Amino acid sequence: MSPATPTSKPASVSSAHAPMVIIGAGQTGARTAHALRENGWEGEIALLGDEGIAPYDRPPLSKSVLLGQKTAGECALYDDAFYRDNRIDLRPHARVAAIDRAARRVTLGNGDTLPFHRLLIATGAEPRRLSVRGANLRGVHYLRTLPDALAIVDALAPGQRIAIVGAGFIGLEIAATAITRGCEVVVVEAAARALMRAVPEIVAGYLIERHRAMGVDVRFATQVDAVLGESRVTGLKLSDGATLDCDAVVVGIGVTPRTALAEAAGIDVADGVAVDDTLRTNDPNIFAAGDVCSFPHRLFRRRIRLECWRNAEDHARVVARNMLEYGETYSAVPWFWSDQYDMTIQIAGMPAFGTTSVVRETGTSSRVFFALDNDGVLVGASGVGVTGEIARDVRVAQELIARRAIVPPALLSDRSTKLKSLLTAEAV
Repeated sequence: MSPATPTSKPASVSSAHAPMVIIGAGQTGARTAHALRENGWEGEIALLGDEGIAPYDRPPLSKSVLLGQKTAGECALYDDAFYRDNRIDLRPHARVAAIDRAARRVTLGNGDTLPFHRLLIATGAEPRRLSVRGANLRGVHYLRTLPDALAIVDALAPGQRIAIVGAGFIGLEIAATAITRGCEVVVVEAAARALMRAVPEIVAGYLIERHRAMGVDVRFATQVDAVLGESRVTGLKLSDGATLDCDAVVVGIGVTPRTALAEAAGIDVADGVAVDDTLRTNDPNIFAAGDVCSFPHRLFRRRIRLECWRNAEDHARVVARNMLEYGETYSAVPWFWSDQYDMTIQIAGMPAFGTTSVVRETGTSSRVFFALDNDGVLVGASGVGVTGEIARDVRVAQELIARRAIVPPALLSDRSTKLKSLLTAEAV
């Protein structure tokens, strides 16, 4: 594939500069490298990763990879020819040890140094670990990388007893996959309900009802006190005194942004690497994007950090242009999806920021749950059900959220009201 050339280029595309250096060869990093070429950068690009493999797509890890429907190779974002043809220096074994802001250099784990014209921190996030006795036994899994997924595949054999710690999206997706593969599944969640930070309680309840109907044993307000076993896990001891027998444990209790490099370099951190609305850090030559950064969002009037595929894609396009001094602000409406059983969940905006929920039936078993804040502003929409019965309304909701529209709840719940007709709604 040949790099694209825009119709006009900023002065910074000159190949006389030091390389554009990207720390993190994940989705955000790889897409940014691509976007730099599309926007006319003619100089060197160094894409530095520490996983030992080329960039790949992560959403299939908890879905089609675990079901055996997609191979590791089919998850690759690009083939080898792409990096060669676009002159992207991909280094999948290049762990970065330090950032020298004054010298505008990064030091690699092997002691080599690399200068940068602009630097992007796209180091992503890492799973939070269980900190109880037995947490390091064999058979205790986390899902973040392709090798993690391949290890879990072997555990999901028919008849196996799988304990999942955490009722977030990763935990629930793995639960659905494990049930589909014929496993017995128990989900243990410390909070009083599922998806506490992601969706309103009514949406979480709707999903959990489906999981229980499919045979998942879901337990809330219950913590893991210990992982049982000698060399390999055999069960869990729970805070309510119960003991669960299991053959494997998958832990999905959230992630932590990988900010150590930034912190050591004196870059501001606030629930991730702190950037402005152009994704620039407090160092004008250093940017951050993807799961690792928090940024001010004009629609929600607060700083947020997102952990989703769409945000990685959108950030990559904007940050590449801003590394070339286009000065664009980022204010896209967040969008996320999850597949569980034959259901699709599509989420637009930030439903957890809502204080009122309005339900709209869009099909026999499909619903869209709208979230309004205290001022009646639409801040989120969660569609659950058949894709064709929820996708259109969620797309229109994205537009309404982008306009900070105030919409009467009665119109949102009325199935006969075309949502597109509400696009003239008052905004604040």
